[in-house]
Amino acid sequence: MDREESVQHFLDLIKKSRRGKFKIYIGMIAGVGKSYRMLQEAHDLLDNGVDVEIGYVETHGRAGTEALLEGLPVIPRRKIFYKGKELEEMDLEAIIRIHSEIVIVDELAHTNVEGSRNEKRWQDVMDLLDEGINVISAVNIQHIESINEEV
Repeated sequence: MDREESVQHFLDLIKKSRRGKFKIYIGMIAGVGKSYRMLQEAHDLLDNGVDVEIGYVETHGRAGTEALLEGLPVIPRRKIFYKGKELEEMDLEAIIRIHSEIVIVDELAHTNVEGSRNEKRWQDVMDLLDEGINVISAVNIQHIESINEEV
C-alpha cells in the first residue's frame, strides 16, 4: 500500500467511526409494540442524560403510545401540499441541522411524498447515519419480505 492509499484508508476508517449507529425493532405485524418500546427507550435515554429526540413516530391513535410522547423532545414535521392535500412528513433537514445524538424514526418502510429528498424513509435513515446521527427505528417483517429480491 503506497502512502496515498494508506492516507485514504485511514480517512475512510475515521469516516466509518463517525457514522451513526442503527438499532431496529422488527415485529410481525402492526400493533405488537415496536413504537411503544422505542418511546420507552427514548425516555430511558433522556433520563440518563442522552440527547434524544423524536424525528418521526406514528401512534396510529393508540392512547398508550400517544401518552409516551409526553415529555420527549419532538422535531416538528414538515408540512407538504401534495395533490391538493396537506400532508406531514419527517423533516430530514431539520433533524440533520439539530444533530441530536439519537433520533427515533418510526415507519422505516414508509414511502415519502413525491419531491422529497429520498423516495423511502430508510434512505432518509441512511443519510442520518452518514451525518453521524444514531437512529432507532422500527419495521414490520412483511416490509422486509417485500424487498426480498433487492436484498
